[in-house]
Amino acid sequence: MTSIKHIGLLTSGGDSPGMNACIRAVVRSAIGSGLKVSGVNRGYQGLIEGDFQELNARSVSNIIQRGGTILKSARSQEFLTLAGRERAYKNLSNHEIDGLVVIGGDGTFRGAEQFRKEFGIRSVGVPGTIDNDLSGTEYTLGFDTAVNTAVDAIDRIRDTAASHDRLFFVEVMGRHAGHIALHAGICSGAEAILMPETPTDIPALVNHLAIGRANGKTSNIVIVCEGDEAGGAFSIAQQVRSLAPEYDTKVTVLGHVQRGGAPSAFDRLLGTRFGVAAVEGLLDSRTDVMVGLIHGKIIYSSYSDCINEQHGPDPELLRISGITSI
Repeated sequence: MTSIKHIGLLTSGGDSPGMNACIRAVVRSAIGSGLKVSGVNRGYQGLIEGDFQELNARSVSNIIQRGGTILKSARSQEFLTLAGRERAYKNLSNHEIDGLVVIGGDGTFRGAEQFRKEFGIRSVGVPGTIDNDLSGTEYTLGFDTAVNTAVDAIDRIRDTAASHDRLFFVEVMGRHAGHIALHAGICSGAEAILMPETPTDIPALVNHLAIGRANGKTSNIVIVCEGDEAGGAFSIAQQVRSLAPEYDTKVTVLGHVQRGGAPSAFDRLLGTRFGVAAVEGLLDSRTDVMVGLIHGKIIYSSYSDCINEQHGPDPELLRISGITSI
């Protein structure tokens, strides 16, 4: 067993639904194990500025259902420098914090790994990103909620598309990964799903839509991942419009609405499991590892593996999307 007595807890990078559920679980699990917990406000920037607050069981009451993060989040350019990390280490030493739980994405884990190499601060990471783009877990915290939010919005757009015989291009989040697009597209019955992991052929898309039109389809929805190589929804809609001006074409960008809102039951449970596992990992002397969920079981994977191994889309879901979009 480790000698850790005081855990620092932070959220970094983009917020994701379920972070508060994880914060709650970390605090209560740590206290139950006799540890002290300090929350770090605004991620690594808070480490540098010494913006800490002691957390107890009551500090995290009534937050499991809330979106965002009560600890706030930020992307710290200063933490990328050695001088910034030295300041952070001094603050941790002054508060006698000897281990970290960091909730975030690949940048968060790179920072934690470098910090341990230079100053010996152990950490366990929790994958908090709606993009679901980290290896070492089947689901990242917030992904399920983001998909449900997108599907709800697309369902509403479908009503309008059907009422006016329109072609809608709906852009969802995902700079480098199309998991949200793929899941939301299948669940909303989209006619096509465009994402970075698959090549986008605009003439082929127009032909696909024309076949559907010939078979009696009067409205269509195309899901576009923001990181698609052919461009965002506005650009792709323009390209399609130039080839098929007969369509009444509209564009909707869902944007950051996908990040907010109350977390789904799945993300509340996932955040709770991840939070408890993170504390248990530190107590078991683990460091530079991310908590993950594979086949329903908690596992730990090294930061380097999670960051460097690409988590691509499920080939079976890609196959299914092609079958069901006719």
